[in-house]
Amino acid sequence: MNTSVENEALELIKRGTEEILVEEELKSKLARGKPLRIKAGFDPTAPDLHLGHTVLINKLRQFQDLGHEILFLIGDFTGMIGDPTGKSTTRPPLTPEQVAENAKTYQEQIFKILDPDKTQVMFNSQWMSEMGSAGLIQLAARHTVARMLERDDFSKRYKGGQPIAIHEFLYPLIQGYDSVAMKADVELGGTDQKFNLLVGRELQKQYGQEQQVVLTMPLLEGLDGVQKMSKSLGNYIGIDEPAEEMFGKLMSISDELMWRYFELLSFRPMHEIAGFRQQVEEGTNPRDIKFLLCEEIITRFHNQAAANKAKESFIARFQKGAMPDDMPEVEVAAPDGSIAIANLLKIADLVKSTSDAMRMIKQGAVRIDGERVTDNKVTIATGTQHVYQVGKRRFARVSVV
Repeated sequence: MNTSVENEALELIKRGTEEILVEEELKSKLARGKPLRIKAGFDPTAPDLHLGHTVLINKLRQFQDLGHEILFLIGDFTGMIGDPTGKSTTRPPLTPEQVAENAKTYQEQIFKILDPDKTQVMFNSQWMSEMGSAGLIQLAARHTVARMLERDDFSKRYKGGQPIAIHEFLYPLIQGYDSVAMKADVELGGTDQKFNLLVGRELQKQYGQEQQVVLTMPLLEGLDGVQKMSKSLGNYIGIDEPAEEMFGKLMSISDELMWRYFELLSFRPMHEIAGFRQQVEEGTNPRDIKFLLCEEIITRFHNQAAANKAKESFIARFQKGAMPDDMPEVEVAAPDGSIAIANLLKIADLVKSTSDAMRMIKQGAVRIDGERVTDNKVTIATGTQHVYQVGKRRFARVSVV
């Protein structure tokens, strides 16, 4: 590989990444000019993926486009243990039936991004089932309890008197052994997986293999722009959601968060995205640039026709451009986890009083993201952000925190 091509490849790989351990090792591996074995593992803990999951899968696609071999690992064995990462309590394991059903759904979804002909899907039950109890005990002998307690979440639980089940210590070891079994050159994971990824490096060394390079990806903020995208927080965009729903959710993100989504979710070159930012600074409506992001993502997970229709529907809901270029951005506190729609409208200064809000709802004059509100008992959960409209001229983008 010549130097310029190598530099371009490294630049693409580094795009949006949080950390590369060790970058010099990655440069050395790339310089050989041979396809690398790029590993990423997913436990099938839930049947549906959201855009937060695709940050890592997008990086796999970039490696794939550079000619490398993608090893997509479905942790059907580790899924039955339960990943303890970031958990304050022991996570309940999945049943074999749940794992099998979720794994099937994963495979259907990942190929909306990855090329199936260039992706090797693997299951860690293949080698873990063959290892047996004696082999698992030998694997456990390669790491100490002291090293395990260096992991932040384990350390906090231990110091806080929270139980840690023995099987949870096995999880990082098995994830690390996956790298040995797969002979991985590079492993990708979220920033919260760094400890486990480094265990893979250590085990490869112990087994006489060249150590994998660890590449961590950031956790994508959800629609609220604060918390990581999560189904439990309700701030997510599922990749199997209807096109119009995806479009509306993407349009609800803040103009600043849009650039983060462009970097981590778009396949457009960074110089093109920098051009969009320049256009906005020179007066282009950010909404028009956000349309481009919506169209690209919805085309990826649906098709161009669906993206076009979703855009037309969105514009129609806001009366062909009646949505203002600029609107107030308001944060509303909901200490109990949700807030009544009437109270929200009053705090956001869209109505004079809660009784005024009730009256406007009854008249059909209140909309959330263009959809008319008909029930004055609607409550809005924390961690969400939507555009609220009262009448024809009062708008606000409200984040509930």
